[in-house]
Amino acid sequence: MALLVAPAGVSRGSIRLARLLAIVAAVTVAACASGGAKRPPTGTPEPDKFLFERGTEELGRKRWTVAREYFRQLVDSYPQSPYRADAKLGVGDTYLGESSSEAFVLAINEFREFLNFYPTHPRGDYAQFKLGMAHFYQMRAAERDQTETREAIRELQTFVTRYPNSSLIEEGQKRLREAKDRLGDSEYRVGFFYFRARWYIGAIDRLKILADRDPGYSNRDAVYYYLAESYVKAGKPAEAIPLFDRLTKEFEQSEYLELARKQLETLKAAAPAKPTGGAK
Repeated sequence: MALLVAPAGVSRGSIRLARLLAIVAAVTVAACASGGAKRPPTGTPEPDKFLFERGTEELGRKRWTVAREYFRQLVDSYPQSPYRADAKLGVGDTYLGESSSEAFVLAINEFREFLNFYPTHPRGDYAQFKLGMAHFYQMRAAERDQTETREAIRELQTFVTRYPNSSLIEEGQKRLREAKDRLGDSEYRVGFFYFRARWYIGAIDRLKILADRDPGYSNRDAVYYYLAESYVKAGKPAEAIPLFDRLTKEFEQSEYLELARKQLETLKAAAPAKPTGGAK
């Protein structure tokens, strides 16, 4: 296959579209080589239902390509079928099941198309959740690029906000928290690196943004501690006291708890006494 080289001035969106079209073309060729679309037997009374049921069976068996052929045949051949929307979701699920980088791109396309074609469909929550998960499955380690993590957060946040009564809401909230923690871990590592390098102003900037932006971050006890210590090292003890205090109040168990209590006692003892009355 020839490489797609983007000429100067071509947008990132155009490059993604070209990549998607190239993947679709490759998948189409592969489908033709594997025997083509699955068709219902001649005389089948409800051919669309037949295709949907067979696709669902093959999906359950994790035979992704075969299931997709049944679903695709339904989508392409029966535009008025009551099973068409569910078959569209089935196509997306087959790509998620394959779990390759190319398949995730195609899954994202299928779920986005579903939401565009069926904006009020009862299974819109499922499509939005799966759209978020297609990005979630591509998240990289905290020390790597976090583009997919940010996309997962955006789509899962949309799901949680738009479909609060979905049967998938608990799992969606859990996955959203995991994605936010992954992004938080990435930013925390940078702040901690600055702290270890004794660039305390840089540590303060990075850790403060994290603390303010994501108050639910699971590792926020570490953020509080190193942000407070950075303030102490930078000669701003008054800024550190509320952070050490918050750590001791929010966490019953933390490896930083005892250290925070000791620092809190030291800083409060060293703080200038507040005047108790007015001047006479």
